[in-house]
Amino acid sequence: MQDYLIFTESTGDLTPALIQEAGLEVLPMNFMLDGVSYRDWPDGREMNSHDFYEKLRAGSSCTTSQVALADYEAAFTPVLEKGLDILYLSFSSGLSGTYQASCVAAEMLKERFPERRIACVDSRQASMGEGLFAYLVGCRRMQGASFEKALEYAQSLAPRVCAWFTVDDLMFLKRGGRLSGAAAMAGTLLGIKPILHVDDEGHLVAMEKVRGRRASLDALVKHFQATAKNIPGGTVFISHGDCAEDCAYVMDKLRALGVTDLHQGNIGPVIGAHSGPGTVALFWVGSPR
Repeated sequence: MQDYLIFTESTGDLTPALIQEAGLEVLPMNFMLDGVSYRDWPDGREMNSHDFYEKLRAGSSCTTSQVALADYEAAFTPVLEKGLDILYLSFSSGLSGTYQASCVAAEMLKERFPERRIACVDSRQASMGEGLFAYLVGCRRMQGASFEKALEYAQSLAPRVCAWFTVDDLMFLKRGGRLSGAAAMAGTLLGIKPILHVDDEGHLVAMEKVRGRRASLDALVKHFQATAKNIPGGTVFISHGDCAEDCAYVMDKLRALGVTDLHQGNIGPVIGAHSGPGTVALFWVGSPR
């Protein structure tokens, strides 16, 4: 048994099965839907993803918040008291203050537990990009990697996880301040779909525009082919915002290319509040991002 645990957040959108396989501990983030507060548990115990997206489609408003310092303390203290170290893999610092908060919590707890190691690594990813990052590091731990080796691997892996998204409803990008109202309206009328990418600093940036939903899904596969390092043997994650048929279309394209280690998940409420229903996101290890 290893002398450390790996923590990450529910923004990684990992399924319970993948969490168990990688031996991860997952902290739920919070969201507020129509004035009611929920915790984003990976098993959807407070609200499942389908019901969440149905509410968004019906006009519900949603806000999100990061993990609080008190939540870190409550989760980490029992582990440290047992004599275990902690490797924390966070949501992108380019999209949230979670990484910075985890570093503050780690420094506070190191004062109480000076003999323990607590390391925080910025995934610079969101949704199953963060999930893929945490899953691969967790699998290293399960295979016997030491704390130092797992940390070293995490630091080298973070810049190599690639992420490309497309969204179906531009109005959610408008609400999040990533698209002007005029651009969102014009794009909607013309059937324009943006192709978005998580850059080296972990920011979500628009890279290109295509006309039509099918073309936007094909673009994800195109970018995968351009940068994936190990298509037949590499692990690939795909997540979607309540649009299983579109997700299946991309998965069929990937299988035709020889991808065998392919895992699907749902984009949870914390990410989905900003990307909206109809989002499809693809993640793999490649070079460059």
